[in-house]
Amino acid sequence: MAINLQKGQRQNINAPKFTIGLGWDANNSSTGGAFDLDASVFVLGENKKLIADEFFVFYNNLQTPDKAVTHTGDNLTGDGDGDDEQIKIDLTGIDSRVKEIIVVVTIHEADTRNQNFGQVRNSFIRIFNTETNEEILKYELDEDFSIETAVEFGRIYERNGEWKFEAVGNGQREGLAKYLSLYQ
Repeated sequence: MAINLQKGQRQNINAPKFTIGLGWDANNSSTGGAFDLDASVFVLGENKKLIADEFFVFYNNLQTPDKAVTHTGDNLTGDGDGDDEQIKIDLTGIDSRVKEIIVVVTIHEADTRNQNFGQVRNSFIRIFNTETNEEILKYELDEDFSIETAVEFGRIYERNGEWKFEAVGNGQREGLAKYLSLYQ
């Protein structure tokens, strides 16, 4: 049975292979235009920086060099039920330098389209065992991010040989560029 987390809570993952599912519904009527939300993953070393540029996984770089973190592709609309985008993680093959994985969702061309996360609803991140499809945890964003164009949904980190997830839910309005400046 999956554990529903609140902001700031942590949970052991206890699965060597798992999938991160991200979902959302956009209120297209509020801006008149379609929303294109993008999931990105920053794979960090002990210094909390990208191990190398190739460890930034997003729609234009779908896999880390060790093939342990794989983005399944960009969903341009968010239409439909369930996960809108997924990232698969294989801890059995992950580079030994990896200590943390940051999961961020941004709105593509948010400033040009006059869009923000206040116009997005039903946002969630969930983690499920890739081999059994059993949901391990879920975190639903319930804040009103009325000016933010990017949200750090959560982070996965290694501590004493165990991998854990922390529900972060922090938004900011400087888009993907802000996260790149933090983690590069």
